Amino acid sequence: MRIISGSAGSIPLQVPRSLTRPTTDRVRESLFAVLGDLVVGARVLDLFAGSGSLGIEALSRGAILADFIESHGPACESIQKNLEKAKLKGGKVHRRDVLAHLGTISVARYDLIFADPPYARNDAERELLEKLLNSPGLAATLSTGGLLVLESLSSSHLPETEFWKAREERTYGVTRVSFLAPVTRNP
Repeated sequence: MRIISGSAGSIPLQVPRSLTRPTTDRVRESLFAVLGDLVVGARVLDLFAGSGSLGIEALSRGAILADFIESHGPACESIQKNLEKAKLKGGKVHRRDVLAHLGTISVARYDLIFADPPYARNDAERELLEKLLNSPGLAATLSTGGLLVLESLSSSHLPETEFWKAREERTYGVTRVSFLAPVTRNP
């Protein structure tokens, strides 16, 4: 696994040995092709960060900052090592539960949010995905015109949500990448 493009392109990434399912190079390359210039100058939030590959790829392609939220200690260590190895500035690792962290953010801070939660293969994982997509805190963190890029299991349906609408979806084997925009509400 490596950084695909940008200032740190081709640098290999360390992947934690347990509790992660890293986004493959092919999927990352495709999703960043869809995002294009939206990454340049963006403020990024990488949820369920794992190895940090999505946020690190964004920094390499010109994002100005990336906050990595991950609850697993060894994964946080891998993200920090990957940032140092790539010599990328603007990355900050937070060892926290994602839903708890979202409850602490009260202003729209991010232009791109990447979320790669555990695939909804069982009831607990499906419930986590539903809580994530129905979290008012998640929607509140996104700046006007921003996007949520969500990875999920291609064979399962996304839960109903009043906060998000799909702008585009792509499928790569067992992975679905959904590009979600906030639902605008009339006062």
